Amino acid sequence: MSHEAPGESNEWYTPAYIFEALGCEFDLDVACPKDRTFVHVPAAQSYSEGSLEKEWFGFVWMNPPFGNARNKQDWLEKFFTHGNGVALTPDRTCTKWFHYAAQHADAALFTEGRVSFIRPDGSRGGGQAQIAASGQQALPPFQPLNAPPMPALAAWSNSKELGHDL
Repeated sequence: MSHEAPGESNEWYTPAYIFEALGCEFDLDVACPKDRTFVHVPAAQSYSEGSLEKEWFGFVWMNPPFGNARNKQDWLEKFFTHGNGVALTPDRTCTKWFHYAAQHADAALFTEGRVSFIRPDGSRGGGQAQIAASGQQALPPFQPLNAPPMPALAAWSNSKELGHDL
């Protein structure tokens, strides 16, 4: 059973305030829509199609399609295999892909309240989210300890550099 609402768009663009809070720029946005009108990702390059089949490079941003719960595992496996980036996903704690992410993330946090995502028509839609870090370059936005870069409901780390509890 899908935890995303059937028939809703896969396109939930990340609002600029998330990137301002993270305070970093990316080499590649791996899940960019073709129409970038409402996209605020600070990335030098982007893939809008076939990302799972392409070679990823550098420090990546990943906000994978939200509407299909079944393919998030594929996105997360590719993300953690790449090992250098920040990912935003829904916070579906009862799914296998969520537990996979929790076990493989170097650090992660749950956003406090609903993220004000941008839809393809420019309207806003809210949703709970988690933000996960993979690799040493992704860790600074999650520091200093106990002070995540944005209001967070909870945060954790699997990284020895950060300690296991943020």
